[in-house]
Amino acid sequence: MSIGTEFKEFISRGNVVDLAVGVIIGAAFGKIVTSLVEQVVMPPIGLLLGKVDFSNLEWVLVAENPATEKIEKVAIQYGAFINTLIQFLIVAFVIFLVVKAINKLRRKQAEAPAEPAAPTTSEVLLTEIRDALKSRPLN
Repeated sequence: MSIGTEFKEFISRGNVVDLAVGVIIGAAFGKIVTSLVEQVVMPPIGLLLGKVDFSNLEWVLVAENPATEKIEKVAIQYGAFINTLIQFLIVAFVIFLVVKAINKLRRKQAEAPAEPAAPTTSEVLLTEIRDALKSRPLN
């Protein structure tokens, strides 16, 4: 089997395609959550905390020297970390809700009564013999 044929077989499997779709949707969902946190959730929280823009919160370890053109500023940007943490919590909660819904559907399917198994060939033959014996007149 050639590499091209093997690759074509590999890529056409359902799992690979499902994974690719999941990654693409996940990336798009991540952008939506980032926008939600940075542009919808954090501004009201910053307003409530005294008109603070969380994305600009930082601890400056080494300040910039205005006399040089070189960037010397070293800072811990804890505001960006807070934004990322809130984004993670939103994504984790949404994933929790999705998994919870899937588990609920699986429980419903498990509770549904299973169809009785089809009789085996020997059971079918025995049933036919029984019915034939019942239909025979007694002498």
